[in-house]
Amino acid sequence: QVQLVESGGGLVQPGGSLRLSCAASGFTFSNYVMSWYRQAPGKQRELVAAISSDGGSTNYAESVKGRFTISRDNAKNTVYLQMNSLKPEDTAVYYCHVDVRWGRGTQVTVSS
Repeated sequence: QVQLVESGGGLVQPGGSLRLSCAASGFTFSNYVMSWYRQAPGKQRELVAAISSDGGSTNYAESVKGRFTISRDNAKNTVYLQMNSLKPEDTAVYYCHVDVRWGRGTQVTVSS
């Protein structure tokens, strides 16, 4: 069955960096668009970034453009989210998404 397992979250100070990973299994990874979403307390889940099946095309939420980078390694069935210049408002649970499937999420907390 489809499995998406996120890792790499944690507590970081404002201005810091984190790299999230999502290990995928149970489907042909290289055929699918992969996305990262996030959900902050009391807010709706929102799209952060998405990447095409071959990695040649990406798109980002306006709030993270220039700070976050999505990438993928189809040989490793893994998608990444490099997050730089983190802000307190980036605090959320970050979810990996494919088709109609979700991972369990990884908590990112940006605080001094």
